[in-house]
Amino acid sequence: MDFIEIPANLRSATGNGPARVLRREGRIPAVLYGPDVEPVSLSVPMADIELAMKEAAGRQVLCTLTIDGGSPAQRKAMIKEIQTDPVSNNILHLDFYEIAMDRKIRVMVPVVTTGKSKGVEFGGMLQVIRRELEVLCLPEAIPESVVIDITELEIGDAVHVDELSLEEDIEIPYDVNFTVLTILGAKKEEVEEEELEEGEEAEAAETDAEATDEAGTEA
Repeated sequence: MDFIEIPANLRSATGNGPARVLRREGRIPAVLYGPDVEPVSLSVPMADIELAMKEAAGRQVLCTLTIDGGSPAQRKAMIKEIQTDPVSNNILHLDFYEIAMDRKIRVMVPVVTTGKSKGVEFGGMLQVIRRELEVLCLPEAIPESVVIDITELEIGDAVHVDELSLEEDIEIPYDVNFTVLTILGAKKEEVEEEELEEGEEAEAAETDAEATDEAGTEA
């Protein structure tokens, strides 16, 4: 994945008042922290963050922060947390997590399927239970997605996390062998419709039988 360049300024004033002033100026208050560094208060341009998130298209945002007056001036980081206004959905604050290029990090990666399963062709339905998976890898080795070929899956088949194979340096940390996706049987609505039709047929047959009995009795 590519690192997106984002300019940043050091920020000395903290609190709600200065944060509101920054946002009126088109900037977002932020903090940069990491395992071996002291937290640094920053502000970043709103437009650059919106562009970075658009380019990432829902994936993990990796960036190179160029900090005016910072030492060092450039820091590799990932957006760790985004605080938004619950009403307007505007970004209020960002947390950047500094990363080392030689140290593995944990990131969420989307699950993507390829092919059309045999089970789906016979009326089944694909159910993706985990649409994202956490992977552990080096920053430059983050995959765009975890791709699962479902072509050979029949109705009732499932793919579990321990069945996934990724590149050598990429791991999926897990304690329980959970299900990632499965092929279900007929859709619930179809089953209910079939049951309804069967019920109507049985009811009609029962009515016919009662009518026949009544006719026989009268005769």
